[in-house]
Amino acid sequence: MTYSIFHSGRSRRNGTFHNFESGIEEQIEALRDELAELTRLVGKSSRLHGDKIRGQASAGYDELLARSEDLLRELQHGYERGATEMRETVRKHPLATIGAAAAFGLAIAFLARR
Repeated sequence: MTYSIFHSGRSRRNGTFHNFESGIEEQIEALRDELAELTRLVGKSSRLHGDKIRGQASAGYDELLARSEDLLRELQHGYERGATEMRETVRKHPLATIGAAAAFGLAIAFLARR
Protein backbone atom coordinates (compact mmCIF):
# COMPACT_ATOMS: atom_id res chain seq x y z
CA MET A 1 0.00 0.00 0.00
CA THR A 2 2.81 2.34 0.76
CA TYR A 3 4.19 1.75 -2.68
CA SER A 4 0.95 2.73 -4.33
CA ILE A 5 0.69 5.93 -2.26
CA PHE A 6 4.19 7.02 -3.21
CA HIS A 7 3.67 5.89 -6.75
CA SER A 8 0.46 7.88 -7.10
CA GLY A 9 2.13 10.93 -5.48
CA ARG A 10 5.12 10.58 -7.79
CA SER A 11 2.79 10.26 -10.75
CA ARG A 12 1.08 13.51 -9.80
CA ARG A 13 4.42 15.25 -9.36
CA ASN A 14 5.67 13.98 -12.70
CA GLY A 15 2.44 15.10 -14.30
CA THR A 16 2.80 18.54 -12.68
CA PHE A 17 6.44 18.79 -13.72
CA HIS A 18 5.52 17.63 -17.19
CA ASN A 19 2.80 20.30 -17.40
CA PHE A 20 5.20 22.88 -16.00
CA GLU A 21 7.90 21.80 -18.47
CA SER A 22 5.44 21.88 -21.37
CA GLY A 23 4.33 25.37 -20.36
CA ILE A 24 7.93 26.58 -20.25
CA GLU A 25 8.65 25.02 -23.66
CA GLU A 26 5.58 26.72 -25.11
CA GLN A 27 6.66 30.05 -23.63
CA ILE A 28 10.18 29.60 -25.01
CA GLU A 29 8.77 28.82 -28.45
CA ALA A 30 6.49 31.89 -28.24
CA LEU A 31 9.48 34.03 -27.22
CA ARG A 32 11.48 32.67 -30.16
CA ASP A 33 8.66 33.58 -32.53
CA GLU A 34 8.39 37.06 -31.02
CA LEU A 35 12.15 37.51 -31.19
CA ALA A 36 12.16 36.46 -34.86
CA GLU A 37 9.38 38.96 -35.61
CA LEU A 38 11.20 41.70 -33.69
CA THR A 39 14.42 40.94 -35.58
CA ARG A 40 12.52 41.16 -38.87
CA LEU A 41 10.95 44.51 -37.88
CA VAL A 42 14.28 45.93 -36.71
CA GLY A 43 15.92 44.83 -39.97
CA LYS A 44 13.14 46.44 -42.00
CA SER A 45 13.37 49.64 -39.96
CA SER A 46 17.14 49.70 -40.32
CA ARG A 47 16.87 49.32 -44.09
CA LEU A 48 14.33 52.16 -44.25
CA HIS A 49 16.51 54.44 -42.11
CA GLY A 50 19.58 53.44 -44.11
CA ASP A 51 17.82 54.30 -47.37
CA LYS A 52 16.63 57.61 -45.91
CA ILE A 53 20.13 58.55 -44.68
CA ARG A 54 21.65 57.44 -48.00
CA GLY A 55 19.20 59.70 -49.85
CA GLN A 56 20.01 62.64 -47.58
CA ALA A 57 23.74 62.06 -47.99
CA SER A 58 23.37 61.87 -51.76
CA ALA A 59 21.40 65.14 -51.83
CA GLY A 60 23.98 66.78 -49.55
CA TYR A 61 26.81 65.53 -51.77
CA ASP A 62 25.12 66.88 -54.90
CA GLU A 63 24.59 70.26 -53.20
CA LEU A 64 28.19 70.35 -51.99
CA LEU A 65 29.44 69.48 -55.46
CA ALA A 66 27.35 72.24 -57.03
CA ARG A 67 28.58 74.79 -54.46
CA SER A 68 32.21 73.79 -54.97
CA GLU A 69 31.84 74.14 -58.75
CA ASP A 70 30.36 77.62 -58.26
CA LEU A 71 33.20 78.54 -55.90
CA LEU A 72 35.77 77.26 -58.37
CA ARG A 73 34.24 79.36 -61.15
CA GLU A 74 34.28 82.44 -58.90
CA LEU A 75 37.95 81.84 -58.05
CA GLN A 76 38.85 81.42 -61.71
CA HIS A 77 37.04 84.65 -62.63
CA GLY A 78 38.77 86.47 -59.76
CA TYR A 79 42.17 85.19 -60.90
CA GLU A 80 41.44 86.27 -64.48
CA ARG A 81 40.33 89.73 -63.32
CA GLY A 82 43.44 90.11 -61.13
CA ALA A 83 45.74 89.05 -63.97
CA THR A 84 44.02 91.47 -66.37
CA GLU A 85 44.28 94.35 -63.88
CA MET A 86 47.96 93.60 -63.29
CA ARG A 87 48.73 93.63 -67.01
CA GLU A 88 46.89 96.92 -67.42
CA THR A 89 48.78 98.44 -64.47
CA VAL A 90 52.13 97.31 -65.90
CA ARG A 91 51.22 98.81 -69.30
CA LYS A 92 50.10 102.11 -67.76
CA HIS A 93 53.01 102.47 -65.31
CA PRO A 94 56.06 100.58 -66.59
CA LEU A 95 58.63 102.58 -64.57
CA ALA A 96 56.72 102.18 -61.32
CA THR A 97 56.48 98.45 -62.01
CA ILE A 98 60.23 98.17 -62.56
CA GLY A 99 60.87 100.19 -59.38
CA ALA A 100 58.49 98.00 -57.36
CA ALA A 101 60.13 94.84 -58.70
CA ALA A 102 63.59 96.19 -57.83
CA ALA A 103 62.48 97.14 -54.30
CA PHE A 104 60.95 93.72 -53.82
CA GLY A 105 64.16 92.06 -55.04
CA LEU A 106 66.28 94.17 -52.65
CA ALA A 107 64.00 93.30 -49.72
CA ILE A 108 64.31 89.59 -50.49
CA ALA A 109 68.11 89.90 -50.84
CA PHE A 110 68.32 91.78 -47.53
CA LEU A 111 66.22 89.15 -45.74
CA ALA A 112 68.25 86.32 -47.29
CA ARG A 113 71.53 87.79 -46.02
CA ARG A 114 70.39 87.75 -42.43
